[in-house]
Amino acid sequence: MVLALPTESFGTFDTGDTAWILTSAALVLLMTPGLAFFYGGLSRGKSVLNMMMMSFGSMATVSVVYVLWGFSMAFSSSITNDDDFAGIFANPFSLFGSDQLTNTIEQGGETLYVTGGGSIPSIVFMGFQLTFAVITVALISGALAERVKFSTWLVFTVVWTTVVYFPLSHMVWGGGIMSGAERGFASWIFGSEDGEAKVAPVDFAGGTVVHINAGVAALVLAVIIGKRVGFGRTAYRPHNIPFVMLGAALLWFGWFGFNVGSELAADMTAGLVWVNTTAATAAAILGWLAVELIRDKHATSVGAASGIVAGLVAITPACGALTPVGSLILGAVAGALAAVAIGLKNKFGYDDSLDVVGVHLVAGLWGTIGIGLLAKGDGLFWGGDGKLLVVQFVIALFALVFTGVLTAAIAYALKPLGWRVSDEDEKVGIDEAEHAETAYESA
Repeated sequence: MVLALPTESFGTFDTGDTAWILTSAALVLLMTPGLAFFYGGLSRGKSVLNMMMMSFGSMATVSVVYVLWGFSMAFSSSITNDDDFAGIFANPFSLFGSDQLTNTIEQGGETLYVTGGGSIPSIVFMGFQLTFAVITVALISGALAERVKFSTWLVFTVVWTTVVYFPLSHMVWGGGIMSGAERGFASWIFGSEDGEAKVAPVDFAGGTVVHINAGVAALVLAVIIGKRVGFGRTAYRPHNIPFVMLGAALLWFGWFGFNVGSELAADMTAGLVWVNTTAATAAAILGWLAVELIRDKHATSVGAASGIVAGLVAITPACGALTPVGSLILGAVAGALAAVAIGLKNKFGYDDSLDVVGVHLVAGLWGTIGIGLLAKGDGLFWGGDGKLLVVQFVIALFALVFTGVLTAAIAYALKPLGWRVSDEDEKVGIDEAEHAETAYESA
């Protein structure tokens, strides 16, 4: 543990920015209960409580480990000025427990706080980032509905965040090898200037760290853990579509904290991000419904809710780099792509129960790579020379491989704990088997 932080890590903070980021953190935290409603509504009635508990369980475990060592693994090197480990992760013990983030010093008759060179206290930034870790893990659970032991899931959340999420956060956002730092891959490809990559990768709010990351993990776990009993023969219908709509609404509301808060300031760029987030999401609804109308001859409320999520996912990495018109294009394509992609599980035979792969992985990949096409000034279709497209493709590919390999290793390592409930418990209902509860009383 670092006993004394360097003087340059201390400074004053802007109260307006700080107030906004505290608000944003609360909005992002609300997204996980919103996701619980979204996933719970999509599940069958006998598994809705377990589905919601997987989200609430993630809130508990991930919050604890983020306070203890997660923030230190992701961001401590930018505060302590210590070297990280090969650009992959920072020292988990440098800021263990996060208490040092509340230190102050006196300088020139003024109290200075730990800000890490930013305009908000680092303790506020830590709380904000904690909520990102929580929602990322909760997203994965949608691929595992109705068949996974709750205890094994809780263990997985701790191991996966430590081995996969915290390192990827550092690599992309914390100055590691996937960032725009001088020692990052983008600098190796196209060179650097004044200590920064000439063509820096863009992941404004988490297309790579959150959505590609969660989507790949969901796919790997769905394949390794296997299908639900009756998959391919049983019609798995959402048991409560109003829950789905409510969950989508809460996600959209909370996502303004997710995207706009990532500016870390209350400024004009934050306003642009708000508009871009809204534009892309609205266009994605229309893109999804257009596919349904052409393919199925009717537009569904579940499709509209899913289109909301697809649009939000796609604009997440791009929201600070696009124009509003570019955001409309990105969102419309995202909605259409995700609507088509949810059918992949039937074609390839993996049981992605609630379409995490089709929505988060596919829309997340499109959002990350689409920046290289649509970013103002740097996108190939918006005045650029194609270099940003190369960088965005590489960062997406790296996340696919990194997360896929490590998630598979974790999944196999946890097999002795037992991933699956029994076939009988699954048929009766995982709510009663795992939690001794039911969502609804029998008539």
